[in-house]
Amino acid sequence: MVTILEAAREGRLSEPLRTVAAREGIDPERLRRSVVDGSIVVMQRGEHVLGIGRGLRTKVNVNIGTSNTRISPEEEIEKARIAERFGADTITDLSMGGDIKAIRESIFRATRVPITTVPVYETAALVGLENMTGAHIISTIHEQARAGVNSMVLHCVDRKTLGLLRCENRLSGIVSKGGSISCVYMHLNNCENPFVELFDEILDILHRFDIVLSLGNTARSGGIQDGWDRAQQEELKKNCNLGQYARDRGVQVIIEGAGGHVRFDRIAPLIKSYKKAFPFPLFVAGPLPTDIALGYDHVAGCAGASAASAAGADYLCYITPSEHLGLPGPDQVKEGLIAFRIAAHIGDIAKYGMDAADREISRRRACFDREGQFVLALDEQRARDLAGDTKDCSMCGDFCAIRLTKRIVNDNRGLEYLPP
Repeated sequence: MVTILEAAREGRLSEPLRTVAAREGIDPERLRRSVVDGSIVVMQRGEHVLGIGRGLRTKVNVNIGTSNTRISPEEEIEKARIAERFGADTITDLSMGGDIKAIRESIFRATRVPITTVPVYETAALVGLENMTGAHIISTIHEQARAGVNSMVLHCVDRKTLGLLRCENRLSGIVSKGGSISCVYMHLNNCENPFVELFDEILDILHRFDIVLSLGNTARSGGIQDGWDRAQQEELKKNCNLGQYARDRGVQVIIEGAGGHVRFDRIAPLIKSYKKAFPFPLFVAGPLPTDIALGYDHVAGCAGASAASAAGADYLCYITPSEHLGLPGPDQVKEGLIAFRIAAHIGDIAKYGMDAADREISRRRACFDREGQFVLALDEQRARDLAGDTKDCSMCGDFCAIRLTKRIVNDNRGLEYLPP
């Protein structure tokens, strides 16, 4: 099979590339060259095609999925539907409890957007950390690939990086679940990471099904006190090398990094250091610029993600109000997604000047077009609910600043106050 990357290398403007170019408003040939140089990846799920990377609108991923202590397939399906309804670009199923295969199939049936998985989650959940083998991991990857998964996250932390993590004086240690599972596997079996040892075999599967490889961020910080350390630097170098090797095999690559908890003043420099190191799209989880926002981590995350997007992050993984507290429900999924869509848009204004929607809503606000503002809102129903049943905004009443200043500009009698 010829992958999207290989077709682009042959100079072909395939239909997926034409679709993304039209949707993003960029030249198709420019897009093709960006796929070839690795700065853009294209995911295709049926007729739905998505581009992620340099020069394109910043994308937002939504994580859903069961845990072994909270299993409600119906709720996961509702989360998936809400994610798609409110503009998620991708959905990642992190299920580790219940009938994982059936849950994933239900999510597929309920959505159209590309689906990502973290294969080690399902493997560990099904066979247990103590019993897990490389063969089990390969089996899971095969099954998920045949099911139609569009992107897979592999945590390729190696023994050298694990040694550095052990030496770092971190308050929070390793906070990546997928990364910690891989590290425990190495510790229990006194061996190298199976994702590293079996990398060629895994790439064969990803190539066969044209699945995008997302190289995970095991060494991300779990608290803003844990800064840019040697483990993160080693993981970045390792992922760059693995990413280039995968692309040589015809597999598209995303690198995850600069996520977790990062002090605000460090976000932009960290993003820029990642973007300088490699051409691949950068996927950022968060980041959270403060640790005290329990219950409001989506708000803190919006602040951090805005800075990350503006500095060059291509792809954001949302955070919900339930972060650090429990598995999010459908309402928390919606809140987190809206917050991170705002962050992505703020970044796009800074990066690309994508402010046409802002200009239009400002125009309608200046014209007192209340209905027009509702229609343009990210969450139309919430805007209507907050507006109440008054005809005009009830914040200022007769003393509306816009209305008052319009009277000054349009009335020859100058500053004399005229009632509306």
